[in-house]
Amino acid sequence: MTDDGTILIGKGDDGPVTLDLRLANRHGLIAGATGTGKTVTLQVLAEGFSRHGVPVFLADIKGDLSGLCAPAIASEKLNERARLVGLDAIAGEAAPVMFWDVFGESGHPVRATISEMGPLLLSRLLDLNATQEGVLNVAFAVADDEGLLLLDLKDLRSMLAFVGDNAKALKARYGNISAASVGAIQRQLLVLERQGAGSFFGEPAIAISDLMRCTADGRGYVSILAADKLVQRPNLYSTFLLWLLSELFEELPEVGDPDKPRLVFFFDEAHLLFENAPKVLLDKIEQLVRLIRSKGVGVYFVTQSPTDLPDDVLGQLGNRVQHALRAFTASDQKAVRAAAGTFRANPAFKTEDKITQLGVGEALVSTLDAKGAPTVVRHTIIRPPASRIGPAGDEMRAAVLATSPCANLYELAIDRQSAYEELAARAGKAAQAQAQEEARSAREKAAASDSPQRTGRGRRQPESMAESFAKNAMRSAGRQLGTALARGLLGSLFRGR
Repeated sequence: MTDDGTILIGKGDDGPVTLDLRLANRHGLIAGATGTGKTVTLQVLAEGFSRHGVPVFLADIKGDLSGLCAPAIASEKLNERARLVGLDAIAGEAAPVMFWDVFGESGHPVRATISEMGPLLLSRLLDLNATQEGVLNVAFAVADDEGLLLLDLKDLRSMLAFVGDNAKALKARYGNISAASVGAIQRQLLVLERQGAGSFFGEPAIAISDLMRCTADGRGYVSILAADKLVQRPNLYSTFLLWLLSELFEELPEVGDPDKPRLVFFFDEAHLLFENAPKVLLDKIEQLVRLIRSKGVGVYFVTQSPTDLPDDVLGQLGNRVQHALRAFTASDQKAVRAAAGTFRANPAFKTEDKITQLGVGEALVSTLDAKGAPTVVRHTIIRPPASRIGPAGDEMRAAVLATSPCANLYELAIDRQSAYEELAARAGKAAQAQAQEEARSAREKAAASDSPQRTGRGRRQPESMAESFAKNAMRSAGRQLGTALARGLLGSLFRGR
């Protein structure tokens, strides 16, 4: 780190290569083949942001980034790298860290409610087709209109069963509800639950403010999401991170261009976000990345090649670190040319050739200058991190968890009354009412058989359950007018509304 509002990335042929904090919310990219040094670059940037009081959120795909919580172990190799970039011998320094885990095994549990995630992202998670997504939207709409909380998977299953059972009564207001689609969604929910995702949905849901904490001495906490297991479920991994990004956008106020970001969000294995995503979702992701800058949030995508990202997203990434790419095949060579084309050329070398010649821990770097324009690409030796390279041990992780400011805030799950309990209560009342109606009808029939002069003509038939529900739904619709729940850019429910 430097003391002039910049983060030292490394040393170029003509001097230090830095990242200006005032322009760090213009987003960024860390790219390169496996084993070329992307993880260490991410670690260096995370440390730099933390020292400047900027909280960081990142996903730890391989477990290596947990070493941020421990000081670097001095070695001749690290000291030599430090001297190469103009630093003194490495002085080890741990970053303030909080560990998180969707499965609640290696960090504080991370949860979201079904209602908060919304139908668009949930459809992505469940890999639904357009018809099935429509039915899921109906389930959410009925739940919102009826004031039913969808907190966990059992709530959503109950809601789907409810709309399926009452499809005729709901059709006039919400459209056709296919029983086959309801069944397909239920099956996908079962698969999701068996993959261990059931623990992710529920309460207490993670508070965005807990990801934006700073220490007493002003350093930003680095929130590390254990993702070695999570990334094996690509849809859950990418959908969760996208949901978290959308929550940041919806909850944080506009701040324009601050002196430094309010939070920096590293999205590792970024290609998973865009693979097989429908155009409507891609458009919303592009819009989200473009708009979240004004909330003071910087988003840094980490992937193998810039071609993994759509052009509309790539065009918004002002700060770029390109590690080596290998050109073994025709497609590899095309990717190298595409990567080189994203940089402002340096007359000292040919960018396309340089990308394939970089060693481990070297990169081509272009950041934004004081006017917000990309600098000429520079060959850079990446500085060594001050924290440990490689994973932290189990004992150290446990110690960090025990002293975390979020210790004991999320460990105990809460299961309050929601759609599952409410619909079960309604079903119980309906069954009781039906039993009473059947008993009354039986008594009337018995009385009519004893009184032959009564023809029964004009006697009102008891209304069916469908008729009863339809009337209730119409009355509920009247009550709910003007009180529709607000949903955000990606369909997530606004908290506290």
